[in-house]
Amino acid sequence: MRLNYYPDSDSLYIDLAEAHSTESREVSEGVVLDYDAAGNLVGIDIDNASKKARLEQLVLSKLPSQVETVAA
Repeated sequence: MRLNYYPDSDSLYIDLAEAHSTESREVSEGVVLDYDAAGNLVGIDIDNASKKARLEQLVLSKLPSQVETVAA
């Protein structure tokens, strides 16, 4: 999983899988879910992210994998 924040457009994209999306559905204003060809959720796109989510802090708890931080 990868979280990408784009400050110039105030959007947050959450990659849930490395599959390409083939279908997108807007579930609420500015929140789009992306699905692959098999119907699996592969990404979440959030416009105006700073108004919809707390971006100041990210807490990861009990993840079964290694956490990697990449500088912008």
